[in-house]
Amino acid sequence: MSGRALSFGAMAKAYERFRPGYPVELSDLVMTYAGQPVRTALEIGAGTGKATRLFADRGVAVTATEPDDAMLAELRRHVPAHVTAVRAAFEELRSGQRYGLVYAAAALHWTNPDGRWSRIAGLLEPGGVFASFAGPVGLAEPAVEEAVRAARAPFLEADDIPSPDGTPPDHEMQWPGTELQRSEWFSDVRQVVIERRWTMSAGDYVGLLSTISAYLELPAAVREQVYREILRVLPETVAIAADITVHLARGRSQS
Repeated sequence: MSGRALSFGAMAKAYERFRPGYPVELSDLVMTYAGQPVRTALEIGAGTGKATRLFADRGVAVTATEPDDAMLAELRRHVPAHVTAVRAAFEELRSGQRYGLVYAAAALHWTNPDGRWSRIAGLLEPGGVFASFAGPVGLAEPAVEEAVRAARAPFLEADDIPSPDGTPPDHEMQWPGTELQRSEWFSDVRQVVIERRWTMSAGDYVGLLSTISAYLELPAAVREQVYREILRVLPETVAIAADITVHLARGRSQS
């Protein structure tokens, strides 16, 4: 896992405060797709447990893995007692115990692509399901988004994460669905978008930006300056667009 991925640990409390959770609609979608009871799940890169809580609250026995100590400590403060929290990077996971569901919430792009799909397939029970879900939390109003882009530009060209396999943003199937479709390890690949809209204060939006890796990599003085410049151009309340793109796939039996 990259140093950029591990940069979140220093901001674990802010991550918990400002990052949005996940709607029940998401777990409903995953369970319906599974088509059978999901009793056990392995989470890759659990962070502070935003998605962990979603599945644990449905009675799933979740093993939440996270390589960063600060994030893991924050997770342990917020998840139910029946969640098993393990300090481990994805690359350290080995086939042994298998799960009905393996999933990653805004974390899969941090994992090493070498052997990614075979490793995940090896962690699934026969008939098990893989799910990945993520999506940028952005400004819904184009004029406000452009003002923020202009304020950010002298310090940071972009704050998004490009597609790991170069898939254009307007392509019908997005990553990781594109790789899942090509993989020998998975079948029945589906992509579903869950729309989310809400409003938040300008200060909370800047707090959210403080949890994004592109800003965390800036020198501290520069980071504070760009936050001030962005806050200066924001209205008091901002409209947020935070659609979740969900990818689902079934482990394919290997002969």
